Amino acid sequence: MSKFTAPGLSTESADEVAGILQERLSALNDLHLTLKHIHWNVVGANFIGVHEMIDPQVELVRGYADTVAERIATLGSSPRGTAKAIETDRSWSDYSIGRDTAQAHLGALDLVYDGFITSHRDAIEKIGEIDPITEDILIGQTAELEKFQWFVRAHLESYTGELTHAGASGEKEAADAAR
Repeated sequence: MSKFTAPGLSTESADEVAGILQERLSALNDLHLTLKHIHWNVVGANFIGVHEMIDPQVELVRGYADTVAERIATLGSSPRGTAKAIETDRSWSDYSIGRDTAQAHLGALDLVYDGFITSHRDAIEKIGEIDPITEDILIGQTAELEKFQWFVRAHLESYTGELTHAGASGEKEAADAAR
């Protein structure tokens, strides 16, 4: 339990928000690593475009992790940014695509963003009643991540608006369909 917190929040509320944020911190750290993994493992005709498109996403997500960690500290808790924390907090599977084409990685990444954005929205909903400041932080992050997902989807969309991997239920299935 926190010994201090942000003015206007009870320590109980701050601890609840910090707990939600810890899971988001681990998810952001994992997303950062996943994006960097894709950056290093993408090959094929669209290599350079995708390779260069991913780097700004990596940097922004790293910054988001820092913001979330600092918010946890502001609330009087101790952020855990270790590999063990990611493993402990993880409710999702590890990214499953290795060296592969740009299209394959983008198909899989679209599903990663689906899951991440959905869980960020869930956190927004839980935190909204307790701490509008933290809610605002997560809303801003989600808006930018949705924009990045749009960048990814632009590579996967047909002229009719269909995604190449529509209906895929896992990363490997999405990668296969997008290839």
